[in-house]
Amino acid sequence: MEDWLERLAMTVGVDQLTDEQAEELLVAARDVAHGVERKATPVATFLLGAAVQREIGHGRTHAEAFDQVMASLRTIL
Repeated sequence: MEDWLERLAMTVGVDQLTDEQAEELLVAARDVAHGVERKATPVATFLLGAAVQREIGHGRTHAEAFDQVMASLRTIL
């Protein structure tokens, strides 16, 4: 899975997630699937990614942006 995700990141031109970030995102996806609605999971992860990219555009590092967006998600789960 990691090799494929690395290829995907390179193909679409984005930074690859660290192992810790990938695990945190998988936990968040599980929480959305089980706590909100399963079919909301892909849309939620897309929106999280868009929010991370927006924060990067505002000058945050990838790590800062990811942490901020995931913290925001935790406020509504």
